[in-house]
Amino acid sequence: MVIKRLFACVVSALLMAGCSSDEESKDGRKVVNIGHVGPLTGPQSHLGKDNERGATLAIDEANQSGIVIGGEVIEFRLLSEDDEANPQKGTVVAERLMDANVAGVVGHLNSGTTIPASKIYFDAGVPQVSPSATAIEFTHQGYETAYRVMANDEQQGKVLGDFAVKTLGAKSIAIIDDRSAYGKGLADEFESAVKQAGGAIMTREFTDKTKIDFTAILTTIKGLNPDLIFYGGMDAQAGPMMKQIKNLGVTANFLGGDGIQTRQFTVLSGAEGEGVYASSPGLPLEQMAGGSEFRDKYKQVYREDIQLYAPYAYDATSVMIDAMKRANSVDPATYSPLLRGADFLGVTGRIRFDERGDLKGGSISLYRVTNGVWKYIETFGGGE
Repeated sequence: MVIKRLFACVVSALLMAGCSSDEESKDGRKVVNIGHVGPLTGPQSHLGKDNERGATLAIDEANQSGIVIGGEVIEFRLLSEDDEANPQKGTVVAERLMDANVAGVVGHLNSGTTIPASKIYFDAGVPQVSPSATAIEFTHQGYETAYRVMANDEQQGKVLGDFAVKTLGAKSIAIIDDRSAYGKGLADEFESAVKQAGGAIMTREFTDKTKIDFTAILTTIKGLNPDLIFYGGMDAQAGPMMKQIKNLGVTANFLGGDGIQTRQFTVLSGAEGEGVYASSPGLPLEQMAGGSEFRDKYKQVYREDIQLYAPYAYDATSVMIDAMKRANSVDPATYSPLLRGADFLGVTGRIRFDERGDLKGGSISLYRVTNGVWKYIETFGGGE
């Protein structure tokens, strides 16, 4: 299928300067499709839809500005696919987008779906910019089509481990992860950082993203009486987990990564989520270069608050379109090298990529749930 697709793109390029749609809009604009992938159904759908909305805002604004590329006025269209946060489904929809000849892909949301799909995009020569996949492996496979617009788990795990030991004073720590590429990868980096900082890991327990009953592993952890519990996973599990921790009378601090630093976590955990700590790549929305304006625009359009990653999805889409403009081409083979050399001021800040496709100068911020909402504590990193 890959060979046939690449052949089709080569033939198409001779006719239309790029492997993209030759469709015209009603007003004569050339249609260029950009793919988006995330979980649009299931327990993580609130995050997938958040990303989709961020990308849609960027597409709408680009179309309103009347962008001309290769002498033609462009109409961008977002082809959005649901991967259900499932790696197998992720590759299926990736193939579907390649068959649709998209010019680029914004996604996936989860590292576990992003990583297997990235091989498909690489084989087709189509750039992929993830707004939220933080697993180190994504950009360490050697695929020149792989990019992300936020810091990775190596940076995040280091900050979390240091924070647990040096700031919270935790010497005995229990780790739980959901066995996903994201959850396990972040927990691995956290464990390494804890040990380097002088802390001790008392136990490491495992669950998966389908579970909502954690009584058995929490009972084991309670018997060890740790200072802190770290969870590598998403809010759909962390919320119920926090309720069960409190019901068991466990008094340890609770710490997680960006997967739990969401409005949905505070809803699912309720009063039991009070005092929980979590990190998130990047600056708080209010401190982002265009954060406040983006927040207001998002609320006006969707009548809801941002969940988490929407500003990054907006920037992932925008930096891709900017590379097309600078290359004066929507052909992935032509604009992709200019994406690598991006220097773009987005909503989330300055976006430049290193040789792997990682964001240069990524920062990590820490938060705590106070009176039912996430309150900013401190930001680490951000320089080069």
